[in-house]
Amino acid sequence: MTISNISFAQDQKSCVIALHCSLGSGRQWAKLTDALGPAYRVIAPDISGYGGNRGTLDLPLTLADEVAFLRDRIDQAAGPIHLVGHSYGGAIAFKMATASPIASRVRSLTLIEPVLPTLLKENAADRRLHDLFAQLARNVSVDLSRGMSIEAIDRFMSYWNGSGPAERLPVEVQLRMIERVNKLAYDFTAALAEGNVTAAAAAIKAPTLLFSGGLSPYMTQRIVGRLASIIEDAEAHHLPAAGHMLPLTHARQINPQIAAHIARADDLAGATLASGAGPDGWVVDQELGPAPT
Repeated sequence: MTISNISFAQDQKSCVIALHCSLGSGRQWAKLTDALGPAYRVIAPDISGYGGNRGTLDLPLTLADEVAFLRDRIDQAAGPIHLVGHSYGGAIAFKMATASPIASRVRSLTLIEPVLPTLLKENAADRRLHDLFAQLARNVSVDLSRGMSIEAIDRFMSYWNGSGPAERLPVEVQLRMIERVNKLAYDFTAALAEGNVTAAAAAIKAPTLLFSGGLSPYMTQRIVGRLASIIEDAEAHHLPAAGHMLPLTHARQINPQIAAHIARADDLAGATLASGAGPDGWVVDQELGPAPT
């Protein structure tokens, strides 16, 4: 590679693709965008069925379908890509990083309690957590088929509250959720259809940052713990007082960590490109506490 090519690659602006949770929208990442500043271009699309995409007729049934649906937005990203995903958006980000046209361009990966329940199905000790989630999916789908939108939302939110206190949602938030709630059945279907998660995770080479909350459902805490043990040199943070919505409730704590992770990945890529050598390893920083095992 010539010096001019190296300079061009180093000067190329990295792009951050941030994917939100079910019943949310890309607006979830406004504070992260501020934390990253002008050095990065942030693309925070609305996942199919949510935000500006509520009117979608052909809804995805697999994570691969979700990635394909977002292709127009993804194609706007030039050069290296940093993926950030929360909950169901974390599952889509995982798919992008492991089996998608942009996988080879992923420079870093940040997953915040990704919904990858089949990872637990592969482990006999954790299978019950998968089965309980599958039962939740069936119950919510039955509610939706009967037109019981409020009951479906209550059941869904009760699960994701984990061991945290129940919060009464403002009326306007409930109304927005009712408009989007039918997409939940598709999200459950896609998450529960994803196979070979362990093998896919083991193949990840991009620097990976993981977050979990101590008040979240134990299923997602275990998913993060399992991913931390599988992905080479993954960095894991566990926030004991946080729940599943920690990208919103604990943005001040985690956004600087995400920004630093992305910057380190860019620095590492620049050093590797300049020297022609591979990284010596990834330093694990667990100042927020160890991930559950």
